[in-house]
Amino acid sequence: MPHKPSLVLYEPEIPPNTGNVARLTAGAGVDLHLVEPLGFSLDDKQLKRAGLDYWPRVRLTVWPGWDSLKQHVRDQGCRLVFSTSRSGTSYCDFDYRATDFIVLGPETRGLPEELYAGEPTVRIPITDAVRSLNMSTAAGILLFEALRVSNTMP
Repeated sequence: MPHKPSLVLYEPEIPPNTGNVARLTAGAGVDLHLVEPLGFSLDDKQLKRAGLDYWPRVRLTVWPGWDSLKQHVRDQGCRLVFSTSRSGTSYCDFDYRATDFIVLGPETRGLPEELYAGEPTVRIPITDAVRSLNMSTAAGILLFEALRVSNTMP
C-alpha cells in the first residue's frame, strides 16, 4: 500500500475529539496512532459515538508510550512533524511528505516542548481572539494539507 501521512494523538484526553479524528482518518484512508496514557477507555460511549459506525475502517494503533512510537517512526525511516500553537512554520508553507507522522498534543496542555525541540513544527495561524483551535479541527486542517502537498489525496 502506498504511504500516506499518518496522524498521531499524543496522550489524548477528550473522547469525542478522538472519535472525530478516528472518523477523519477512516475517511482519508490514513493510519491513526494513539500514544498512551489515554484520558479515556477505548470502550467509552462518547468516543464510539463520535466515530459513528466507521470504527471497522479506522486503522488504529495504540502505543504504550512515546518512546515506542518514536522508535517505530525512526525504524520506518519516516519523519515526525509536530503541531504547536506556539511556534513553527505555517501549516500551508510546510513541505509535507507522504511518510510524515503528524503529531498533535493533549487538548488541555498541548505537546511538551521537550518532545519537539529541534524537530519540524507546524502551526495554524489564528487571531489573538482564541488560544488554540479544537484538536480535532486542527487535525483535519493539517491532515488534508499534508495529503494535498504530498499528492496522496483520497
